[in-house]
Parts: sequence; C-alpha cells; structure tokens
Amino acid sequence: MNYIPKANFQNHPFHLVFPSPWPIYTSISLFILTTSTVLFMHGFEFFQYIIFISILNVIYSMGLWFRDIISEGKKSLNLILENKYEMVNAISKEVIEQIRINIDKNVLNKNKDQFSYYLAGLFEGDGHFSLPFLGQTILNRILNPRIVFTSHINNIELFIYIQYMLNGKGRFQKINENTIRYIIGDIEGIKLFINIIHGKLRTPKNESLNKLIDFINKKYNLTIPYSSLDKSNLSNNSWFTGFTEADGYFGVKIVEAKPKSNTCKRSVSNSISLKFRLDQRYIDEPNSASMLNIMELLAIFLNCKLSVYENNTGKILSLSVSAIDKVRFIVDYFNKYSLLGTKSKDYKDWEIVYNMIVSKEHLTDKGRLKIRSIQSNMNSKRKVDINYNL
Repeated sequence: MNYIPKANFQNHPFHLVFPSPWPIYTSISLFILTTSTVLFMHGFEFFQYIIFISILNVIYSMGLWFRDIISEGKKSLNLILENKYEMVNAISKEVIEQIRINIDKNVLNKNKDQFSYYLAGLFEGDGHFSLPFLGQTILNRILNPRIVFTSHINNIELFIYIQYMLNGKGRFQKINENTIRYIIGDIEGIKLFINIIHGKLRTPKNESLNKLIDFINKKYNLTIPYSSLDKSNLSNNSWFTGFTEADGYFGVKIVEAKPKSNTCKRSVSNSISLKFRLDQRYIDEPNSASMLNIMELLAIFLNCKLSVYENNTGKILSLSVSAIDKVRFIVDYFNKYSLLGTKSKDYKDWEIVYNMIVSKEHLTDKGRLKIRSIQSNMNSKRKVDINYNL
C-alpha cells in the first residue's frame, strides 16, 4: 500500500467539514456574470463572450460545490446510522467512579493473569473494530478508528472492570434503556488493546485486527507486527470464558409429569435437564469469512455435535451440550476460569442445579421446588438492580 502522510489524518474522532472554496468562487462568477450582462445591455462590445465564460464558470463551480455537499452528506448520514448519535447518551465519569467503588474487590483479582485471553474471547463475541477507509478521500480526510463493545446494561460493572484493567482507557455510552457501548478511540488505548489481545484471537476478527494494525502503523509511523491466529489448547486459558460471556447460554429445562390421555398418547415423567448452548453466525459479516472452523474446534473441545439452522438473520452455527457427563467438563472449566459478567450468575445457578442432579436431589419434591425457583430468575428473567442513574 502507498504511504499516507500523517498530515492527512485527523487528530480527533469527529466529522468536521473543511472550508470550501466553491461558495466564494460561485459568488465571484455570478458577480462577473451580472456585471457583464448589464454592460452588454448598455451597448459595450465583446461582453457577450465574457457572459458566456461567466455562465460556464457558474455551472462549473456549482457542480463542484454540489459534489462536495453530496459527499459530506453521505459521510454524515453514515456516521449517524452507524453510531446512532441521536439516541446515544454519554455516561459520566462520576457515575462510572460510583460503580467502580461498588464493584466487589474480589472480582478485580479473578484470573488476572488470564485477562488477555478473556478479553480476546469477549471481543470476538461482543466487539468489533470501526475502521474508516484506508486511503485518501475525495476531501483529503481520514477518520480515526475505534474499538467498540456492545452489551446489555446489566454488564456495566464488567466493562468498568475492563476499563480498570486497561488503565482507564475508553468511554461509555448508553444506547437505549438496555444497551451500552464501551468505546476505545484514542491512540494510546488502541495500542494498549492491541498489545493485550495480540496473538490471542481465534476467529476471522484476527483479520480485522491486522487491518487495524496496518492502519495505525501508517498513521503513526509504527511497526506493530501482524497478529497470528492462536492455536493453543483451549483448556489452558480463559479465551472460551470470554467467548461464552458474549454468546453462551446456560439453561435449565423442567418437564412436568403428564398421565396418558386422549390428547397425550404417552405418559410423561417428571424430568429436569441442563443445557449449555453457544450460537454464532455462519458468516462473520465484517470480513465475509466463515466461522465454521472455530465452531468445529469448539465442538471437539466440548465433545458435542455442531448443527446449522436458519433464522431471520441467516445461517447460524449452534453447539449444544446436555449430557450430564459432558456438562461436568464445562463445570470444571468455568470453575477454573471464572465468568465475570452477569452470565456468571446464570452459571452459578446452573452449577447448583447440576450438583443437585448429581446428588439426586432433583428427584425430590423439595429439590424440584428449589430448581423451579432458581430457573425463574435465570437469563432474561434475571432481575438485576441497576441504581446508578445511567
């Protein structure tokens, strides 16, 4: 790629319009056109040629002026659609500090040595790079890249913990009542983030990371090497924990007994079962790359089958574990590499039910009643009290 001068880049993430020469050029052309027309009407010779040249100048300048307006309009519209600025509210530093004070200090020390793998997995599930066009635009402008995580508002404490681990880099936005974004847009924060997850990604997002590296290397004259895909043993680090934090599901299924009847040809016994599920889109849209390879590796890791189904967003790759002997492996893994967000609460409840099944408590009326109570407050039913006036 051609070297792009640093002067062509903005030092801020905002879209500001450069001064345009076309309004003054058009005004001068119109003034000359008006003046030459008046003089021609008063009998001055040869001004018909000046009128003709002035008309061409007006058409030329207005054409270039409208071209720039359309170009700026498209950029502004794209920024609005991408970032939804009209709905975004920044979360103040005071609120962030209040939440940080209230975070359980034990959480900050969980698997600190595994944070880089956890962050890589979480990013591959919930994050993306917002990378502007790499090159010189029509108006000689290049915008800054951003690293963006999007999550449920109940995970605000998790992302404040991540901000703490990233030396306070990044800012927060509330998109709507249930959604927040954690955004890293300054060069020092981006460099730190790249350094932490470098060589630890396993999906096509590693390709996006290398595009980001290429971008900032050119912008800041850096020599950050490209990141290679991590092929280490999944059992030896917390990458899968972060990936599960983004896209995993811990479910408890309760089936009530039903006697044989006219509408039910067979009697149904009481049963309680567990399910761990992990879904991913077949195609990673930013890179137009298949997620099949990583999901096949995870299927081997979890000793389960990989299935494919379709919904309104397209093809979905799905992993599902429900056999109690295979669930044991998942329990051992997450007890070693802890979940840190609200999904950790679902897992802890799920683990309680698992231990009850192993000890046969689920077969008693008291046990079933307890499991039913646990299930009523899991996943989307979980009530998380957020009292931070976000």
